[in-house]
Order: sequence, then structure tokens, then C-alpha cells
Amino acid sequence: MEREYRPSHKGRRCLIAFLGVCAIILLVIIVAVLLVFVIKDYETNQLEKSFLTRCEAFEGYNCEKIWILFKNAFVQKDPCKVPMEAYDLLFTAVPTKPSCNRMMFWTKTKDFVHEFTGKKDCFITLENMLLGSVLDGLTWCGKENSDEIFTSGCPGWTDCENNTVRSFWNKASTEFADAACGDVSAMLNGSIATPYAPTSVFASIEVKRFASPRVRSLNVVLVTEEKDVTNCTNASLKNLQNDLDKGIKYSCKEVAESQLQECSNNPEKPCGPCW
Repeated sequence: MEREYRPSHKGRRCLIAFLGVCAIILLVIIVAVLLVFVIKDYETNQLEKSFLTRCEAFEGYNCEKIWILFKNAFVQKDPCKVPMEAYDLLFTAVPTKPSCNRMMFWTKTKDFVHEFTGKKDCFITLENMLLGSVLDGLTWCGKENSDEIFTSGCPGWTDCENNTVRSFWNKASTEFADAACGDVSAMLNGSIATPYAPTSVFASIEVKRFASPRVRSLNVVLVTEEKDVTNCTNASLKNLQNDLDKGIKYSCKEVAESQLQECSNNPEKPCGPCW
């Protein structure tokens, strides 16, 4: 008579433990997959929420339509293959409006310029325009053959030439420079050896698009500190003069950062005397 096989108590415990481990692994995989989708949805929702909230601060615009034009520029595309032209429809819908004699350009002085213009309503920067304001400080990109939007893991500024963010700001800078008119101002950094660097957006895009007689003059404000390393005779500023369209007058003035801060904090003082 054959004996009935019955697993030992130890064998049953091992089987139960094995099945328990498998269940835990399966649960972890499911949670991880769900978490990926949740994070991706969160990234998209946060970018859209930030975009629309900032956009709605500007009156007279259809922000939902602008959002759709914006995301269509890069969704389903390789994040390193989004040229400036991808944003053409977006900027056609939201053109940069000229503001003669008030347009302020900058390079390597972003925080200081925005602090100054935030307190003094004499000048506007690219980041004061709708699209510049909406996307300032944000990161975004898509993925080839995917409807997903990412706000992390995107190519950095120098990782590839036609990356999603760089192409947007190059396009925005082009539009802003094309709209420049009258007397144009620029704040440059007097604490670095090359305040007018040929690789900067200001040099490579903006200055080259200043056209006479639409632009009458360029007034450079060289922001200096106690340990400044350059002045208005800097060789790079000579290059700036050479790059300007013939007919555009050029001037440069060294102004201490402390003087600009004192002036910007005085609501009674107009911008002109600040330098």
C-alpha cells in the first residue's frame, strides 16, 4: 500500500514564506508602476497649474489656448530636437509688444535686474512679458512618441543645442530684441572679466537684432561692486560697440550696486538719476 505524501510542517512553512515573498515583490512592483504614473501626472498638473496661474495675472488672454500651443511645441518630441521654430505658433498667438525707451536687457545680472525693475516701474525685461513671466525659472520637456510632460530629467542648457528650454528662451530673446525700439538699456556685470561674452544670449542673439533707426541708442549700465574687475574700457565692450548696427549710439556708465539699490528703494526718485 502506497503511503500518502504529506508535506512536512517545515515544508509548508517554506512554501507559505515563498508565496509571501512573491506577493510582497508583486505588490512592490505594482506600487512602483503606479507611483511612476502618479509622479508623471503630478509633474504635468503642477506645470500646467503654474503656467495657468501666472498667465491669468495678465488680462485679455486665453490662457487655456496658450497652454495648448505651448505644450504642442515639445510634446511627443525628442527633448534635444526642439528647435526655436517649434515655438512659432506660440509667439504668434502671444506677440511681444514693443515698449519704446523702457526695454531692459541683461546678462549675468538677472537677480539684480529683476530686483531693480520690480521696485522701479521704469523698465521692462523679457521676464516681465507674458511668456517670459509664465515660464521663468521652470523646466519642461517631452519624450519622443509620448504624450507625457516632464519637469525633471530634462536636458540642461548646454547638454544639446536644440533642447526644449534653451530653444524657448532663444526664441523669446529673439522676439524681445526684435521689438526693441527707441533708447534701449542693458545691465551688465562689472564683477566678471568679460561682461559681454560672445556666447551669451545677449551677444549671440539680442544685440545682433537691434536695428537702426528703430533702435536709437544702447545705454549700458555696468553694475560694479567694491571688488569690480572691469570697467567701461573693457575689451569685450569694444566688441559690443562693433557688433551694434551702424547708426545706433552707444554709451556706458559704471554704477555701483549700492547706488542702484539705494535708488530703487527710494520711491520718490525717478530712474534716470539712478545712473
